[in-house]
Amino acid sequence: MSKIIMLNRRQILTGAGALLAAPALLRATRASAADATFKIGYVSPTTGPIAGFGEADGFILEGVRKAFAGLTNNGKPVQVEIIAKDSQSSSNRAAEVATELIEKDGVNLLLASATPDTANPVADQAELNEIPCITSIAPWQPYFFGRNGDPAKGFNWTYHFFWGLEDVIGNFISLWDKSGVAKKVGGLFPNDADGNAWGDPKLGFPGPLEKAGYALTDPGRFQLMNADFSSQIAAFKAAGVEIVTGVTIPPDFATFWSQAGQQGFKPKVVTVGKALLFPSVIESLGERGDGLSSEIWWSPSHPFSSSLTGESSRQIADGYTKTTGKPWTQPIGFNHALFEIAADVIKRAADLTDPKAVIDAVAATDLKTLVGPISWKGGPANPVKNVVRTPLVSGQWQKQGDKVELVITNNSQYPSIPVGGELKLLS
Repeated sequence: MSKIIMLNRRQILTGAGALLAAPALLRATRASAADATFKIGYVSPTTGPIAGFGEADGFILEGVRKAFAGLTNNGKPVQVEIIAKDSQSSSNRAAEVATELIEKDGVNLLLASATPDTANPVADQAELNEIPCITSIAPWQPYFFGRNGDPAKGFNWTYHFFWGLEDVIGNFISLWDKSGVAKKVGGLFPNDADGNAWGDPKLGFPGPLEKAGYALTDPGRFQLMNADFSSQIAAFKAAGVEIVTGVTIPPDFATFWSQAGQQGFKPKVVTVGKALLFPSVIESLGERGDGLSSEIWWSPSHPFSSSLTGESSRQIADGYTKTTGKPWTQPIGFNHALFEIAADVIKRAADLTDPKAVIDAVAATDLKTLVGPISWKGGPANPVKNVVRTPLVSGQWQKQGDKVELVITNNSQYPSIPVGGELKLLS
């Protein structure tokens, strides 16, 4: 497949000589651009159904641009340009803007964030065009296997850091074990990369839940922006479900939760990935947002600091709130960490004009970041080549005064991240 795509790109050049020279011409263009400026392309969703993942990007980019002003490469000053593009919450758009960044803007390094819908197509374009790429905020299984990755080979140009399904499943089960409710779970798994991975019999929730004594009711995949969850709700009620889990976009969860209330379905625990990450979503649910639970990848309580600015997790979260007037949000940590790694690579790369030297520096990363240690050198945190697993805990949105705040209630997999309260059943 990759050879066919490359041939189509080369067809824009005329003559046999030009055809043979195409790769060299492309590399020369990138190198000449890099002589003056090292260009970083950054792709994330700032509009569309998953725009919450990019909500803090303006704050993050302002901070890292200031920090990048004094960067050096092996002692020599480096001018860095960051070009940000909106994926519009669309995998097709993510691939388009990645191609623009590579072919039009001549970037030396690609960064991408926020679910497989953005991370995967950007990484695919980088791999195809032999451009160094670092991605995050997508569980590693849908990132790696969703791109047809071979554990024995990995990828050549694309590296990733985030937690995996084993981490979120372990956190959810631990959270539910402490709740004391019946072990009857209803699954909301959409027909997208995340939903298919979470609901997969081998990679996802079914096997581990059964092993832990939980009965899973999975009514099947539904399309994104679904308007009617009556069949799922009916199946959950018939099975006596007391726990609801899954991985949905915010609009789908809002529809489900509203219809669940209308149809008299009252689970005691609702722990859903993706949709329940953001303060804005919880606020939009009103009183029915209180008590919902989710995974927690980063918070002000995380005991990590930025290698780029020296600020602690608490300081960066407080800085965001002070600057924007909004509560902290989880993607801040990982989107900031992408640029920490980029800065570290810029400092160490043997030749910033050579893509191979840049990707070699990426592969050699061993850095303590805002989201924990990142190293692709091999070890327990590397389940497959090109992937680093990061710490994960879980918790609940709890009303505290006139606000609903995300409280860590389970740290079984990473005890150094402190808990802030206990899980409460939904009333």
